[in-house]
Amino acid sequence: MTDPTARVFAAIDGTWAPRRIIPEGPFLLRDGDGGGKRVSAATARGPVGADDIDRAEAGMRALGQRPLFQLRAGDEDLDAALAARGYDVVDPSIVLTIDPVRLTDQPIPRVTVFTLWEPLAIMTDTWARAGVGPARLRVMHRVEGPKTALLARHRDMPAGVAFMGVHDGVAMLHALEILPHQRRQGMAQWVMRAAAFWARDHGADTLAVICTQANEGANALYASMGFLPVGQYHYRQHPEETS
Repeated sequence: MTDPTARVFAAIDGTWAPRRIIPEGPFLLRDGDGGGKRVSAATARGPVGADDIDRAEAGMRALGQRPLFQLRAGDEDLDAALAARGYDVVDPSIVLTIDPVRLTDQPIPRVTVFTLWEPLAIMTDTWARAGVGPARLRVMHRVEGPKTALLARHRDMPAGVAFMGVHDGVAMLHALEILPHQRRQGMAQWVMRAAAFWARDHGADTLAVICTQANEGANALYASMGFLPVGQYHYRQHPEETS
């Protein structure tokens, strides 16, 4: 039987796609194409040694990327080895899931959330205002299989955007951004409910999100909607190198 946590972690690559995944010894290196940590971090597939870390570092530098590792449960030895090398902890994060059917008990108010692919210009503009620029849009376009963008509206004005895809029955939502002047209107909850309807209609049995531990507001929202944590990770990033 497939480990459900492993299935959710596999959906990260499946729904937020690096340009390439490159095996390097016990590691998988990711060519992120400038799309951020999630698509650029190396992950371990088993026990690693010092030489393995050296080769992974060299491989990431060859891609033009600063060495970056994602550490999950079971990676404690690697975490300690990277700490000894001076790597910094970045963005401890929680992976949360729910059965999407649980969020389909309320109909979405008319013209509140639209699902469509490809994104409209107003959607790419909204993402850009939140720092989700062309490199992350390329991440979205690389995703294979079912995917959609979500546009939320409030009082006839754009309120927020998100992206999601389905991989192996897991629908994962990424890049949720609610415009500052549209916050505290319940829009994020409606986006999540719309995501649940879309996930259900595309055969997903799990709806997943990733949230940094520091984002107390988002974590409170997901908890109030019934999401439960199924895993966590953090990054170890190489300290700034000086010549």
